[in-house]
Amino acid sequence: MSAEPKDQQYSPAANLLREEIPLPAAVLYRSRLEHNLQWMQSFADQRGVKLAPHGKTTMTPALFRMQLAAGAWGMTLANPQQARAAAEAGATRILMANQLVGRANMQLASDLLRDYPQLDFYCLVDSTNNIRQLGEFFGSTKQPLKVLIEVGVPGGRTGCRNTEDVNALCEELKRWPQLQLAGVETYEGLIHGENAEARVTEHLKMVRDICLSLLKREEFATETVILSGAGSAWYDLVAEVFTDHKAPRILPVLRPGCYLTHDRGIYEEAQAAVMARLGEHCCPSGDLQSSLEVWAYVQSLPERGMAILNFGKRDAAYDAGLPRPELHFRPGRDTTPHTITEDWRLTNIMDQHAMLQIPRDADLQVGDILALSTSHPCLTFDKWRQVLIIDDDYNLLETAETCF
Repeated sequence: MSAEPKDQQYSPAANLLREEIPLPAAVLYRSRLEHNLQWMQSFADQRGVKLAPHGKTTMTPALFRMQLAAGAWGMTLANPQQARAAAEAGATRILMANQLVGRANMQLASDLLRDYPQLDFYCLVDSTNNIRQLGEFFGSTKQPLKVLIEVGVPGGRTGCRNTEDVNALCEELKRWPQLQLAGVETYEGLIHGENAEARVTEHLKMVRDICLSLLKREEFATETVILSGAGSAWYDLVAEVFTDHKAPRILPVLRPGCYLTHDRGIYEEAQAAVMARLGEHCCPSGDLQSSLEVWAYVQSLPERGMAILNFGKRDAAYDAGLPRPELHFRPGRDTTPHTITEDWRLTNIMDQHAMLQIPRDADLQVGDILALSTSHPCLTFDKWRQVLIIDDDYNLLETAETCF
C-alpha cells in the first residue's frame, strides 16, 4: 500500500532562487493577485454590479478570503461540496451555478443550510422534473431553498432554451412553497465564432428581458431579484446589458473566476478584447496581470536544441495551449531571473516531462530553473494540493491549501 501523500512543509522565508523549495511548484505573486482583486472590484463598483467570483477556478480558501475581503458580494461554486468549502472560508452568500440533482447531493445542500443557518444560498433550475424533486426533498426537511431559473445557449449546456420553458418552470414552482424563485441566471461564455459579440449581446438582452417580464408578473418570491451572468470573457457586456433597465429590485451579479490569477493564453486574449471594447481610458489601474506560474528544473539535455523539464500534465494545464516559458535562472550564477525569448517554446508535454525547443546554441544547463505561465488556470490549480504565494523577490509568503 502506498503512503498517504503529505503536504510539503517549508522553512520560514524560503526562497525560490536559493533552491529552498522543491520543484516543480505552482506559485502565485501576491502583488499581482492584489492588483487583480482591486482591478475587478473597481470595475464592478464603477458599473453598479456585484461580484460573486467563481471559486471553482482555484478551490483555494485563502484566495476565497482575499476575494471576499476585497469586496466580493459572495462566491460562486459548482456543487455542494465546493459550496461547503466556501462557507467554511467565510462566504455568507453562495451561488451554486449548477442544478442541484440527486438525493445525496440535496442532502449535502440541506446539511450546509443546517450548519450555516445565516447562509444565503442559491442554485439553478431548468426543468420541471428537477423542481419537483427539489420541492419534495426540501418540503420534507422544511428548509426554504432559493432558486434561479437558468436560461441557456442553443447547442450549449444546461438552461431553458425559450420563454415557454421559463413559463412552465414558473408554474411548477408555484406548487412547491419551499422553493423560492429569486432570479434568472445565464452563462454566455459558450458563444464563440463569427459575430460572437453581437450574438452574446442579443442573448444577454433576451435574458434581461425575461427577468424584467417575470418581475412585472410578480413571479419572484424574494424582494431582491438576482440577474446573473458572466464568465471571464464577456463580463463587460454582461455588466452593460444587465444594468440597462430601471428596475431597482434587480441586482446584477457577475461571476468571473479567472480574473484573479489571469493567464498568458485564452484569458489574455479574451481580456484584450474586453479592453478594446472598453476603450483606452476605462481602467486607470492598467490591466489584469498574469499571476500564476509553474517553476521547474531543466532535467536533461538529451539532444542539441532540446531540453527536458521536470514537470508535465500532472502539474500544469495543457488543454488550452502548452505552458509558455517566461523566466530563466541559473543557481550560483544569476542574481535575478532573465526573461526568455520567444524562440524557446514547449513542443510536447507528458505526464511528468515537458519538451522544450531551444536554439542549438542556447545557454542552458541541467539544473537551471524555468518559470512557465499557463493558459486556463482552472486546470493548473486542480493539479496541486498546495500553491505557494510569493513576493516579488521570490520569497515564500504563504502556503495556500487547495481543496479539490
